[in-house]
Amino acid sequence: MKTLIEFVNEKQNDFSYASGEFSRLLNDIGIASKYVHREVNKAGLADILGYEGTQNIQGEDQKKLDVFANDQFIKALKHGGQCCAIASEENDELVTYDNQISNNGKYVVAIDPLDGSTNIEVNVSIGTVFSVHRRKSEPGKPGIESDLLQRGTEMVAAGYVIYGSSTMLVYTTGNGVNGFTLDPSVGLFLLSHADIKIPDGGNIYSINEANYIYFPEGVKEYIRYCQDDDPKSLRPYTTRYIGSLVADFHRNLLRGGIYMYPGTKKNLNGKLRLLYECNPVAFIAEQAGGKASDGFRRTLEIQPESLHQRTPFFVGSKHMVEKAEYFMQYFSKDFDTTK
Repeated sequence: MKTLIEFVNEKQNDFSYASGEFSRLLNDIGIASKYVHREVNKAGLADILGYEGTQNIQGEDQKKLDVFANDQFIKALKHGGQCCAIASEENDELVTYDNQISNNGKYVVAIDPLDGSTNIEVNVSIGTVFSVHRRKSEPGKPGIESDLLQRGTEMVAAGYVIYGSSTMLVYTTGNGVNGFTLDPSVGLFLLSHADIKIPDGGNIYSINEANYIYFPEGVKEYIRYCQDDDPKSLRPYTTRYIGSLVADFHRNLLRGGIYMYPGTKKNLNGKLRLLYECNPVAFIAEQAGGKASDGFRRTLEIQPESLHQRTPFFVGSKHMVEKAEYFMQYFSKDFDTTK
């Protein structure tokens, strides 16, 4: 079976900026994810459960494994020297390096090192999600914030790692989506899901319905639509919600469905972060034949204004996202943040 690095090297000519540097960058991310995989799988036996006693920029309590994962990815990307700056959920400010090799790096990375970490103690799948841009600033100096504040349409790569019954890395460079499963016996990611396409006839909707009373009327109408009895269109749909973006999206990517985290009356822009959660997942969804939106516009076309910017998010099978957009645009025009 093909390994991740063999596959990346073979497909390098499909990549807009073909170079060995990107292969090494992806390899660095793969190496860090193996360390996280190891710690996740022994979490019940080691002293890495519980809280670190600090909060991240979101005001969320940081778990020990959040901090561990963040450190591993920052160290791996520094060691590789292809990345000049990182925007991480766990760091208030942009992470840069003080060595010349990294300052010459051509790429910047936005990353959520451990998505869904509140599920660690109950042994539910969690993940890492990341996006890669080419830097805009002058090489030879540390990366700057504007290097990260690029539209999703400018991404050169995106991916996620899901730590579940098996550990799997899924990524795209704009030429389809491929998945690699970690064989822990040899420590290699092996091609297991080639050219992934999201089914257009999905029948799963994923949303935290505990917030129903705060949802826009368009989302409420869409949920009622999902629950209607119409066998010809596979309704009523099935609801599945894990509480980890990576885990919920991964299931829907393979089986078909929609994941929704809308804005609410309390939080107009929702909870998910644009740079290191929504954009990479949106890029993967589109490359697999799906769609991603904030309910009114394409996620990848939103101009970021800050590293930790939030946005409403609808992603999954194309026809399901388009139906949700219809309800949002008809019933919830007051939630349109583009105006």
